Amino acid sequence: MSNLQEETYRTIAKNLKILRFKNNLSQERLSEILNVNSKFVGHVERFERYISLKRIIELAEFFKVPVKTFFE
Repeated sequence: MSNLQEETYRTIAKNLKILRFKNNLSQERLSEILNVNSKFVGHVERFERYISLKRIIELAEFFKVPVKTFFE
């Protein structure tokens, strides 16, 4: 994985965690809302699993933020 890819996924993970905390959601609850494995959000936040663009768009819609929020 290139440095740019790693940095991008780490930024997404950090921003997901920030949004989740701001909305008082547990990792498990957000996973339920996304209809994914209960450990999914934790894996993404700890940079153990990569998240797809489709899931990022779903998260942006759920949190009512622009998609670019996850990349900034």
